[in-house]
Amino acid sequence: MELIKNPNESQIEIYKAARVIYAETYPTTLPSVEALTSMVCNIMKQTNQSLLDVISNCDIFGSLNKTSKRHQYINADIQNNRALQMCVRVVERMMHGGLGDVCFGATRFHHADEMPDWATSRGYIADVDGLLFYI
Repeated sequence: MELIKNPNESQIEIYKAARVIYAETYPTTLPSVEALTSMVCNIMKQTNQSLLDVISNCDIFGSLNKTSKRHQYINADIQNNRALQMCVRVVERMMHGGLGDVCFGATRFHHADEMPDWATSRGYIADVDGLLFYI
């Protein structure tokens, strides 16, 4: 018996990114998924980092921290989860250049019910379903 490996390693990154996007946008809406995915793309372009590097940054995505109330959504079952499947499709679209910048160049965000120290002296440029975006 031989283990068959997935030759398309980019799908692994897409699924990891989709899980983080899902966790951060839960309860998930298409506008919030597109905006957060667009922000990820902005960061990738500005910093020349890979998708995996950006999406693994705990300073940007609080859901990666085990103490976060959103961490439980990182490991959601994808089988019957339409919202998570939508996140996969949006991330794929971004990776193929089919997602415009719907967060106006933003490279930072936080949830409306939070106020991180870095955001107190800035004005947000977009509010998409409770996600506040900043340059």
